[in-house]
Amino acid sequence: MATSIYLSNPVFKVNAVALTGFCTAATLTQTNTAQDTTVFGNTARVYNSTLQDNEVTATLYMTYGASEVYATLKTLVGTQTTVVLQEGTTAGNKIWTVSNAYLETLPIMNAALGEIQSIDISFQGGTIVETAVPA
Repeated sequence: MATSIYLSNPVFKVNAVALTGFCTAATLTQTNTAQDTTVFGNTARVYNSTLQDNEVTATLYMTYGASEVYATLKTLVGTQTTVVLQEGTTAGNKIWTVSNAYLETLPIMNAALGEIQSIDISFQGGTIVETAVPA
């Protein structure tokens, strides 16, 4: 029987600042943009991979303390940064580092009566490198 590994203790960092304690969801999507390379004589469309168009999305509790969510993200709007998603801290767990990820917008406030404020952010582009937690 095959052994499965499930994500149980993820880590989320932006610009080397751990925001794990504020993060309730994170998704890393790798997309290779398709380019139509169909030529005369083909009987069906043919596509080849071109540029990567990766994206990291996260849902975070919005906090305003020093070294917390707002303080970490406010200066990154309109710039490229590094985002790290990690399976956990156990040796051998995967680490995905997205370099040059672009943060276009930052919702500064998303408040509702009786709820803890949370925001959804999206980092676009960047290059994904997969490594592992050292032993």
